[in-house]
This record gives sequence, structure tokens and C-alpha cells, in this order.
Amino acid sequence: MEQTIDPMLGPVLARVGDERAILTSFLDFHRGVLLRKLRGLSDADARRRLVPSATTLAGLVKHLTLVERNWFPTLLAPEPGDVYLTSEEDAAASFTLGEQETVVGLTEAYEQACARSRSVAASLDLDHVVPHPQLGEVSLRWVLVHMIEETARHAGHADILRELTDGESGAI
Repeated sequence: MEQTIDPMLGPVLARVGDERAILTSFLDFHRGVLLRKLRGLSDADARRRLVPSATTLAGLVKHLTLVERNWFPTLLAPEPGDVYLTSEEDAAASFTLGEQETVVGLTEAYEQACARSRSVAASLDLDHVVPHPQLGEVSLRWVLVHMIEETARHAGHADILRELTDGESGAI
């Protein structure tokens, strides 16, 4: 994953930047927080269920990989055969892990999805609007704000799960 600015510093460095720089730096910050929650964990620890729902650290990364793919390339720059997922069943299934899925593989898939999302977003104006099957239309600006919210919310879940796993907490 090519990145020139430490995502922990991005929002600070973009504090007087343009709108795109601010939006993308906050999204990258939360993407980085999520990945740091997996750092140093075994596959077993990342898969461990610590809350009544099926939410796990590994499952959060798998879910957000699907979310990245769904909102950026599939919605904003679809290729033939791409289908935008809209059902609650699709979202719930995205947390389910296969036996062969590992922290390393999930991390790599998420990093690749984020890199593709960055590429798609960089190729479009913030005012670029596309049809959305449930919302009517959305702009890239709206998608970026939504993804900041979605990623930050799940990074918070990951922080709690990591703290329950081994006591580690915080953005680093």
C-alpha cells in the first residue's frame, strides 16, 4: 500500500488543507486505526468472539473490506458484472470468516481494497454524482463522509474488542 503521509499525522497535516485533503486524511486515519487493532494478534485472538454478536476483530476487517469495495469501485466506478450489495444479509455475512482466512490475508485484502478506493476517489471530483439503488443519488463527497463514519464506528468497536483481548487500547 503506497502512502506518503503517516495516517496518524494526516488529519493534523491537513488541518488547513482543501476539502479533499481533509476528508481523505480522516478516512485514512481511521483505516489505519483499524489495522493497528490487529497488529500482534494471533489468528485465534482476532477471531475470538467477545460480545454476544458475531463481531470479531478479524470480522470487522473483512466487513470493511467489502464496504470499501462496495462504495468505491462497485458504486462509483463499476465494471461489467459488478453488483452493488444492499441487503442486511450481505452486510451480516461479511463478518463471517472462512476457516482459511488469516490476519495476514485479511489485512492484505483490506489494504488492497483501500488502495483501490483511493484510486477511484482520486479520479473523480467531489461533486461527482452516481445513482444509488436505495438513496437515489450520492456524490463522492457524501461517500467519503459516510466512509469516515462507517470506518470510525468500526474502529471504535475494534478498540473495545482489542482491549477485551489483551488490554491494549487507543489509536496507536
